[in-house]
Amino acid sequence: MKYIMFEDFSGAPIPIIFPGRINHDDMREQMPYTRVLSAGYVQTRDGGFVCHGGSKALKTEARPEDAAIIAERLEDPDA
Repeated sequence: MKYIMFEDFSGAPIPIIFPGRINHDDMREQMPYTRVLSAGYVQTRDGGFVCHGGSKALKTEARPEDAAIIAERLEDPDA
C-alpha cells in the first residue's frame, strides 16, 4: 500500500493510505490539505507497520515517525 502524510487544518499529521496502483500525485490532487509531510509505502511486518521509499512526483520520502503515526491513527481514528 502507498501513503501520503498530510498536515491537517489543525496542524496534526493525518495519513491517507491507498492502493499501490494509484499514483501519489493523483491521490494528492484529491486531498484538500495544503501541506504534504511525507509519502511512500507502508507494510505490516512483525505485527507493526514499516514505512519506506518515497514519491518522486511529490519530492518527499518516508520519515521514521510515519509508522507510529499510522498505527496511532488506526488504533484511534478520532485522535
